[in-house]
Amino acid sequence: MSGSIDPTRPQFDAFKALPRDMPIQMLNLVRLRAVADYPKDHPDHGRGFTGLEAYRAYGRTTADIFRRVGGRQIWAGRPETVVTGPTDERWDLAFIAEYPNAAAFLAMVTDADYREHVKHRQAGVEDSRLIRLSPVTPGEGFGE
Repeated sequence: MSGSIDPTRPQFDAFKALPRDMPIQMLNLVRLRAVADYPKDHPDHGRGFTGLEAYRAYGRTTADIFRRVGGRQIWAGRPETVVTGPTDERWDLAFIAEYPNAAAFLAMVTDADYREHVKHRQAGVEDSRLIRLSPVTPGEGFGE
């Protein structure tokens, strides 16, 4: 079974149907490939980059676009083990990116330069989860 790397059309449509004028946070869970899988016509095809190297290239090449739309990384961590949930869902990277609104995220992912640079992400990622979150002020207990 192949991993989830890009959203499906129904997933992207559901994202676009939510309010666009409020801050959002995007939880990213990423499992990397041992060796990046670039398409044959990509300049990095066959160069033997690891998935991490490809993902870092994605981060470097899209950083200006991410900042330009107002995005910022607000939390990052290195997953160690699954305590509750499927044990086959191993993640190499976990982080939360925040955007001033959903329109900013849409502007980033539809930017022509971003669409070219995202090929590094597609080459480096084996599986991923991208979950849109609506920020709330934490209460006293869990789930509040």
